[in-house]
Amino acid sequence: MAVNGYAQSKDNYLKRLRRIEGQVRGIARMVEEDTYCIDVLTQVSAATKALHAVSLGLLEEHISHCVVEAAQVSDEAKDAKVREAADAIARLVRS
Repeated sequence: MAVNGYAQSKDNYLKRLRRIEGQVRGIARMVEEDTYCIDVLTQVSAATKALHAVSLGLLEEHISHCVVEAAQVSDEAKDAKVREAADAIARLVRS
C-alpha cells in the first residue's frame, strides 16, 4: 500500500477539515435564520479560504513527497507526477 505524502500530517488535516465542516454547518444555520447576506458571504469567504489553505498544504505535501519519490524512480514517473500536480494547480486556480 502506497503512503500518501500527507500521512505525517493526516490528523492535522482531519482536524482542520472538521473545523471547516463546522463552519459550513454554521453557514447553513445562518441561511436558515435569515442572517444578513453580507454576514453569510463573510463566513463563506472564511470557509473558502480555509479550504484553500488545506488544498495548498496537500499540494505542498504531494510535491515534496510524491513528486520527489517519483523522480527517484524514473523520468517518466516524475513527468507523470509533475503533470498531475500541474493539473491540480490549474483546478485550484480556476476555483
